[in-house]
Amino acid sequence: MEPAPVLDTAARPPVGAVPAADTPPIAPGSWRAYAKLAKLDILDYYLSVPLAAAMLVPFGVLTGAGLVTGAGLRPEATGRAALVLVLFFLGELTMVAGMVAFDDVTGYRDGSDAANYGPDAAARRLARKPLVAGTLTERQAIRFGWAAVALCALFWGAAVLAAPARPLWAVLGTAACVLFGFQYSWWLKFSYRGGQEIFLAALGWGYVLPLFGLLNGSAPGFVVVQALIFGLGPVLFGVYSNINDRDGDHAVGRLTVAAVASERGNSAFIAGVSGLEALLIVVPAAVGIAPWWFPPLMSPVLVLRARQWVRGNRRGDVLGARTRGIRLHRLATALMIAADLLLAVTR
Repeated sequence: MEPAPVLDTAARPPVGAVPAADTPPIAPGSWRAYAKLAKLDILDYYLSVPLAAAMLVPFGVLTGAGLVTGAGLRPEATGRAALVLVLFFLGELTMVAGMVAFDDVTGYRDGSDAANYGPDAAARRLARKPLVAGTLTERQAIRFGWAAVALCALFWGAAVLAAPARPLWAVLGTAACVLFGFQYSWWLKFSYRGGQEIFLAALGWGYVLPLFGLLNGSAPGFVVVQALIFGLGPVLFGVYSNINDRDGDHAVGRLTVAAVASERGNSAFIAGVSGLEALLIVVPAAVGIAPWWFPPLMSPVLVLRARQWVRGNRRGDVLGARTRGIRLHRLATALMIAADLLLAVTR
């Protein structure tokens, strides 16, 4: 694979250098450095697990004895479902850790992280990039990334074996997440080759639909709708990070929409993705796939998403819009969980 264009990285800090600030320093090679590499505070993809669990209440769990509805789950069904949920969550945790570790290695090698997280960055922000901050070596990060991917394969393999149902599409979807999940900025480098935005969405879809399929054996229309909405959440805060990182990404050939499109074109793209989310909330209810009350329940998301776009694209507060996007994704997931629980008592 051809090397990426390289920025001037002569000013890379040596291993062991810690940014000066009033925050406690992170010791080189410590568990805290690895925790920063794994981005353990990024909770947003992991919300797929409580969402899938909530979906089981109205739609049931498939067991060897047949479909057991949420109103009367047998103990063996709930225990087996809980095991699969835990194993799948551990797989998500390790896959995300591997994905972001390899992303940091690539960003360190081509210099984009040095540009976006330079010495003038706040220490807390710089500490999120332990290679740039000098608290981990490139070799340590690569070893960590492969170890995380290997653990993910083990956890998800165990989840498939423990699952009460194994429809082919769910098994293949889980396998695809193992095979491609870490290649965001590694090997195939989806995020560098124009596929970043669709990758972020597909990862969210892959964390919901295969998991639910392993638990239920099928994917009802309302489950698919919620999975699609869930996947758009990380996109709709990631696009604002891309605006902030536009110059560094463009310099190394990272083909995000923000890096290749005009400012107006990128604003239109974000508006289009926001509009797609709105359609996924409104249209399924209109055609009977979702309950009629789903759009009113999700209306805070519609209103706040429009305000997020104005904040980021009209007022120029892209980091504020990103923060709002993270909160909106969490709010949307909480409201979908509420929708599943409400559906269970109104069916």
